[in-house]
Amino acid sequence: MKKVHTRFFSSESVTEGHPDKVCDQISDAVLDDVLRQDSRGRVACETYITMGLTIVGGEITTKGYVDVHNLVRNVLKDIGYTHPKYGLDYETCAVLNTIHSQSPDIAQGVDTGGAGDQGMMIGYACDETAELMPLAIHLAHRMAERLTEVRKKGILDYLGPDGKTQVTVIYENGMPKRVDNLVIAAQHTEEILDKTGKFITEKARKEIIDNVAKPILKKWIDKDTKYYVNQTGKFVIGGPQSDTGMTGRKIIVDTYGGAVSHGGGAFSGKDPTKVDRSAAYMARYVAKNIVAAKLAKKCLIQLAYVIGKAEPVSIMIDTFDTSDVPEEKLIEIVRRNFDLTPKGIINTLDLLRPIYRKTAAYGHFGRENQGFIWEMTDKAKILAKEA
Repeated sequence: MKKVHTRFFSSESVTEGHPDKVCDQISDAVLDDVLRQDSRGRVACETYITMGLTIVGGEITTKGYVDVHNLVRNVLKDIGYTHPKYGLDYETCAVLNTIHSQSPDIAQGVDTGGAGDQGMMIGYACDETAELMPLAIHLAHRMAERLTEVRKKGILDYLGPDGKTQVTVIYENGMPKRVDNLVIAAQHTEEILDKTGKFITEKARKEIIDNVAKPILKKWIDKDTKYYVNQTGKFVIGGPQSDTGMTGRKIIVDTYGGAVSHGGGAFSGKDPTKVDRSAAYMARYVAKNIVAAKLAKKCLIQLAYVIGKAEPVSIMIDTFDTSDVPEEKLIEIVRRNFDLTPKGIINTLDLLRPIYRKTAAYGHFGRENQGFIWEMTDKAKILAKEA
């Protein structure tokens, strides 16, 4: 009898009201506003948030004008920070703008079509889900989305904007079998606390499981699945009142949930001349089409760039022994069918559109209904034919 190899793998996600994600959305909202006015604008925007204060900084060069103060307040309002009881009020919080222009030393290399920075970017796809994403991060994202949905629709009107999710999947011989446990940390008002004031009621706990977890996890849960909901007992004080937020602190949440390595560069607030964003999108596009073409069950791609040079200085592909096509040949096929220069990436993926705030919560990858071209599999037939 073949021995069954079992392993556990976990990934987490956060809601759009998590302080770090608030910052990502503000930074990307600034980028979108620039691109609406000036497609050649250069943006590297960072946001910091704490109790009662939002600071927006970085370097921006554009012909347009961004009303940072109103933009920040509108994003906070959209997310749901509309009352002091949630730790931040969009109408009364302070907003500080410290933006300056891009360094001319960087611009002289980027203006000629070169990469906007050095570094390595990672793309990945696998056949665990229809979206070709790792299962754990896919489920964690969808639960985080659902947590926000039931709040905004009033299904669970005691929820606040801040929240986190986590899913642990059991694999047997490399295949996902079931969810062993899940974690939900949901900010809430005091109305669902028990008589001690230290714990949410069992009724509220069950409502969160029934309305958030079960509709998403469906076939992946069973009688042995363990549920951890607000495990400390309560989560009344949340958002920027309990935790500072910064742009770019959720890079594993943004990508593949720790299933593979990460290049290290954050995405939000950066225009597409910054290859740590655009090349990561392109690497996902390439990897997803390779898996969609059934050339591999798993595919990781690493692209590396040097500032001021257009072509990548290296390309690496790892199919984890799931492909019959030599990885050297896959690289040749990729070079023939994908323009990996910054200009080529921008044109292929149509990256000068104001689409970025949508990317800034619930994952940059695996969301096929958002109009992200890097999630398309239109190259799969061509790759299969060439292989």
